[in-house]
Amino acid sequence: MKIESSLRDPDVLNHAQYDGRKPGGHYESFYQRANHPTRPLAFWIRYTVFVPGGRPEDAIGELWFVFFDGESGDHAVMKEEIPIDRCSFSTTSFDVRIGDAVLTPGRLVGGGTSGNVRFDWDLSYTSSQDPIFLQSRRAYSWKFPKAKSLVAHPLAVFNGFLDVGDRAIPVNGWVGSQNHNWGSAHTDKYAFAQVAGFDDDPDAFLEIATAQVKIGPLRTPPATMLVLRAHGREYDMSSLVRALRNRGTYSSGEWRFDAANDQARITGTVSAPDDAFVDLTYYNPPGGTKHCRNTKIGRCEIEVHDKTDGRRFRLTTEHRALFEILS
Repeated sequence: MKIESSLRDPDVLNHAQYDGRKPGGHYESFYQRANHPTRPLAFWIRYTVFVPGGRPEDAIGELWFVFFDGESGDHAVMKEEIPIDRCSFSTTSFDVRIGDAVLTPGRLVGGGTSGNVRFDWDLSYTSSQDPIFLQSRRAYSWKFPKAKSLVAHPLAVFNGFLDVGDRAIPVNGWVGSQNHNWGSAHTDKYAFAQVAGFDDDPDAFLEIATAQVKIGPLRTPPATMLVLRAHGREYDMSSLVRALRNRGTYSSGEWRFDAANDQARITGTVSAPDDAFVDLTYYNPPGGTKHCRNTKIGRCEIEVHDKTDGRRFRLTTEHRALFEILS
């Protein structure tokens, strides 16, 4: 019932879906990310609950922090695991707490330690944009696919500070997003990208994924879902039927895609060199782990042919693309 009501009110969908009484496995992440306005610098901060299948008593909170420095190539990574009794995930408001770290409307504060390095953040954010759904609205109430995602606040503007060891990093007008994803299992394989403002169009926003899931012993064909907001229009190519017709192929550092509907055709590439990525390991609720190559300073170039009026335009960014590959 909560999902059905949340489709009428997207703010509700941004509340936690976690229910500690259910025996089924569950993961749920609230991640915030942003890029420096001109330099190849970015942060990614993730508040997560993980519940292993059949063992709800072993649930934990996870606190992730990554700072990407494309100037030095020295990226900083932190992960802390927090006992579930020191965490809270509200299902009636946007309020997430993992240890002493807090995420509430327009604000995230927290910190942690990795090795001998201390990480801290105190950030505020604002966004006037409507949420973006990378799946059909009805799919959020279905059991398939098992993983759901929501861009709750696109083009969010962040201000505040980050501390990475003895380095103080002011955050003034960095642009990114506040996001929410959850499910009973991670998608089996995917490439995922997001661009919050292109170099030549700071108001444009791209969300795209090419994914495959297993059904029994078989894996589905790749499905490519895309939503682009640009030049005052939203190009939505996220329906399941359309996603199966779209094309997306990727390797460890490059992804090419071609998506179309009656409104437009969009082609493009996302890429990043090896030294732009960090390697992360995600626990999977059914068991085992997933390996993720993750960067927030990738390159993206797309070409749009708007069939409704014949316009053609190109959007590019040299180092503002989120780019993940999960295997």
